[in-house]
Amino acid sequence: MSSSTPSARFGGAVVGALVGTAAGILLVTAAGTFSITVSGLFAVLAIAAPALVGAVVGTTVTPGTTRPNSR
Repeated sequence: MSSSTPSARFGGAVVGALVGTAAGILLVTAAGTFSITVSGLFAVLAIAAPALVGAVVGTTVTPGTTRPNSR
C-alpha cells in the first residue's frame, strides 16, 4: 500500500472541504426555499458538518492511496 505525500493529502482535504461547504450551502438554501425557519446555529451546523466530512474524505481518498489488486 503506497502512501501519498502530505501536500496531496492537504489538497484533497481542501477540495473535500470546499465540496462539503457547497453541499451545506445548498442544504441551507433548500431549507429556506421550503419556508423552514433557518436559525443561525442550524446554518452553521449545516455548512460545517459537510465541510468536515468532505475534508476527512478528501484526506483518505487521494491519488496514490490505492488498494492492492490480489488477483
